[in-house]
Amino acid sequence: MKLSDDPFVRELLPEFVENWLFDIDTQFDELVQNKKQDDLYRLAHTLKGSCFQFGLEHIAHLGIELMGYAKKADWENAVLMKEKIKNSFIEVRDYLKNNPE
Repeated sequence: MKLSDDPFVRELLPEFVENWLFDIDTQFDELVQNKKQDDLYRLAHTLKGSCFQFGLEHIAHLGIELMGYAKKADWENAVLMKEKIKNSFIEVRDYLKNNPE
């Protein structure tokens, strides 16, 4: 896994990951179940942008994919993204725990 070498980013990364895990757990299902297209798109857009800033390009690309599903109101594929995104953040969290700088 390739993460930023910037010490400031590395310091903030664990909290960033935990915040996203919380947001996915508390917001994602409600947005999809209630077909809140604009809100899901906004969440995905924020995911994309913030992950690019933190060097988590693989998760940012999942955000781009989710943006596309939200834009098309493709709820079937959107719902599948939750586990992909969540598992990607868990992978980063575990990596950080096992590779402290």
